[in-house]
This record gives sequence, C-alpha cells and structure tokens, in this order.
Amino acid sequence: MRDNTTVFLIMLAAVTFLVSLSKGGLGGMAGTLSTPLMALVMPVNQVLGLLLPIMLLADVFSIAMHWRRWNGRLVWLLIPGAVVGVTIGTYFITNVSTHVLKIGLATIALVFVVYKLLEKRILGSLKYQEKNWHGWLAGTTAGFTSAMAHSGVPPISIYLMLQDVSPRVFIATSVLFYTILNWIKVPYYYFAGMFDFQRLWQIAWVFPIVPLGVWFGRWLVIKVPKNIFDNIILVLLVITALLLIFG
Repeated sequence: MRDNTTVFLIMLAAVTFLVSLSKGGLGGMAGTLSTPLMALVMPVNQVLGLLLPIMLLADVFSIAMHWRRWNGRLVWLLIPGAVVGVTIGTYFITNVSTHVLKIGLATIALVFVVYKLLEKRILGSLKYQEKNWHGWLAGTTAGFTSAMAHSGVPPISIYLMLQDVSPRVFIATSVLFYTILNWIKVPYYYFAGMFDFQRLWQIAWVFPIVPLGVWFGRWLVIKVPKNIFDNIILVLLVITALLLIFG
C-alpha cells in the first residue's frame, strides 16, 4: 500500500479532513483516528512529522472559535507535565523500530477505545479532591501519548471533567492546551529529524481542506448526535488498530 501514490493521497486528504473535523468541535475522536490511518500507508515516525503542521494550521481556526473562553490556571497546571511527556515520547519514537511503533500506536488506539466505552463508569467511581499534581500527571500522560500518536485525549478529558467546569470552558481549555502541546512538539520533532520539508511542500495542497473541515465539524455538532459519530470513530479505530497489528 505504501507504493500506491493514489491511495496515499486519498488517505492524506481524508485524514486532513478528520483532523479538521475534530478541531471544529467534535473533540479528539476524529483526530485520534488520523495517525493510525496514515500509519497504514507510511512509517509511523514519518506520519507524526507530516501531520503536525496540518494540526497546527487547524489549531488556528479552533483557537479563534473559542478565544478567551478557557480556564488559564488549568492549562498552566498541565503544561509542565506536557513537556516531560513529550520528552519521553520523542525519545521512545527515536529509539525503537518501526514495527514496535506500529504496535505501540495500535495499543494506544485500543486503550482509547476501552476508555471511551468505560468513561462514564470510570468518572462515576472517582471521589475527587483537587491537587495540583493531578494536572502535572494528566499533562505528562497526554504529552507522551500525543508525541507518540497525536492522541492525548483521555487524560485531559478525565482531568477537566473532574474540575467541574462548564462544557464551553471544557472545550476551550482543551483547545488551548492541545494547541500549546502541538507547539511544544515542534522543536522535539525538528531535532529528531521527523520533519520532511520537501514532502511537506508537496502536500501543501491539502491545507485548504482544513478550514472546510473545521466549518463542517462545527455544523456536524449541531446536526448529528455526538454519540453516533463517536461510535463510528470507535469502530474505525478498532479496525485500524487490528490492521496495524496484523497487517
């Protein structure tokens, strides 16, 4: 499949659209699927460097939609751990084989699926007393999984839900944190040699898809029940993870 240019281009356009949908208000579900899908057509370490600029562009539109509606204190508690997590994650990426990275990516995807299926039960069983180190822990976990797979949703979702913030603040705070997290990854990926600037220039044609996907994502939030959309993404995640493991 990696030798089929047409398949690669179709997958890239589809993944760019998925990333943009997630930034348009559908949370991290669609974005979580992007890296495993692209890993079906190219090596994981190359996927990560290829998708990050697309995510950074989508972040611009996402931030604009939720400007200054976030809880800055919670974001600041998450950032120190995010730096630690990205450091560990990038070290792992650059010191293991492509096969191990594929298995790790598939594992993260399946863990995400299990988390989403048990999310209400997990949160309902927790008796929470706020501590600053909870933010550091959530940030570290999110930083590691984001560096490995551009997926830091579960720890951040759990942390913010436990803070009892409004839905609007929850989304805006998530958006701001993920934007900062993506920029934290830039120098790490650069010095790890994960950016192929020639390839990035060649795939610049997908960038106009980003604002379209963000707008469509915002429209879907209103028109399509979120649970239906999430269930579709979960099924696709399981299928993609199994293809990574056994393909």
